[in-house]
Amino acid sequence: MRKTISFAAVHFTVAFSLGYALSGSLWVGGAMALVEPAVNTVAFHFHEKVWARLARRPVDETAMPA
Repeated sequence: MRKTISFAAVHFTVAFSLGYALSGSLWVGGAMALVEPAVNTVAFHFHEKVWARLARRPVDETAMPA
């Protein structure tokens, strides 16, 4: 759990820093620090669902390796 909290802190810091650097506004930086991780969390949920579905597909033993 400490690693998750640490990663969240890094994520919020990066989002804020980029928002502030690009806009020069503390308000925009703060908004990005809140909105971007929230949107990213939803996107990650769907990303995991797609990967779980791909993992359940049967393996084609006749397929040539890439």
